[in-house]
Formats: sequence, C-alpha cells, structure tokens
Amino acid sequence: MPETLSAAAPLLDVRGLSFDRDDLPVFGPLDFSVERGEALLVQGGNGAGKTTLLRLLAGLLDGERGDIRLGGRSAGPAARAGSLAYLGHLPGLKADLTAMENLDYLCGLLGRRPSLSLEEALAIVGLAGYEDAAARTLSAGQRKRLSLARLWLSPAPLWLLDEPYANLDLPGIELVNRMVGAHLAEGGGALVTTHGAYAAPPVRTRLLELGTAVRA
Repeated sequence: MPETLSAAAPLLDVRGLSFDRDDLPVFGPLDFSVERGEALLVQGGNGAGKTTLLRLLAGLLDGERGDIRLGGRSAGPAARAGSLAYLGHLPGLKADLTAMENLDYLCGLLGRRPSLSLEEALAIVGLAGYEDAAARTLSAGQRKRLSLARLWLSPAPLWLLDEPYANLDLPGIELVNRMVGAHLAEGGGALVTTHGAYAAPPVRTRLLELGTAVRA
C-alpha cells in the first residue's frame, strides 16, 4: 500500500534525473515537479524517452541518476512502484481471467480505494455487463477501459499515464478527461505523455518537453 505523503511537499519532485541505454543518453538531466491538483504533460518526438521516463518513475526500470522524491521523501524503484499508479501501452491484464477477476487480482496486488467497489468501477468506465467476460474477448478499447477501471480503483495519489487516449473513441477520451479531472479535484496529480495538445485533459497543466525546461 502507498505510504502517507506530506501534504506540504510536491507529490513528485525530480532533480537532475538522467537515464542512459547502452551507454547512450536517453534524456536528462531533468528537473520537474508535480503538485497536488495539477497534470504535467510530457511531450517529445519518437525516441525522446517519454515512455522510458514514465517506466523509470514507476519503478519498472532502474539505472537512473538523480533524485526522485515522493511527498518530500527520496524514493527508490521499490518505493515508487508501491506509491504510483501506472497506465502503460499494454493493458497489463491476464487474458483468461474475467474483467472482475482481473480487477480483484490487481487490487489484491496493488491495493484499492476502500470506498469503491469493483462493480462500480466497471460501470464508471462503461463496462457494466462485462463482469464475467474474459479479457481476451474484449476489444482493444474495452481492454483499455478495463485498465482505466483499475486506475480508478488505485489509492495512489500520483498517476503516470502513457498515451492514455490510445485505442479510445471520443466517449473514451472524454472518460479519461473526466477521470483525470476528478482525480486532480481530490488532490491527486498526473503525468501524461501526449503527442499533441489536442489530446490533453482540460485541467490545470504544465508542459515538459524532453530536452527543454518545464513551462507554466
């Protein structure tokens, strides 16, 4: 379960973060932060390191140089993995489990909000009636919505969203925007990778272009 974070410190504070692959620099050094109630949009061309940055922050990669703090506390990969909610390009679902079984398994592994049931989360993302459907029978958009249900169940205050609009129709895009808006209104924060401003939540945002400074 995520640790209690200081309300006074930024949800995420990164200083001098660099990452190399095969002795070649991918990005950095980067300095940025995410406050409660805001989203940081991460932009950059193909190969700029957007996905690598989010996977690094999520604790799925190691080998970074620099300081990563959550709620004012220095956090290594294991601490980050338990305190952040990550939505990647892959849905992270078990194909032969039903939608409900997937949510139950992931909540047991990563924790969940105590005030929200699995059925309610499925209804919120438009999957009411699919509780007993195996994940492998769902469309790409439905699997994305199931991953969004897991995100909404997460107790983590900071969301890492890698191209969250991929495989979604317009109602799905609006769903992501509503979820991000509600999460920020509750004092959470988000990092969102995006290829353009047309796909960005209508909330308080700042912009991080890899290789440049953060802009208000």
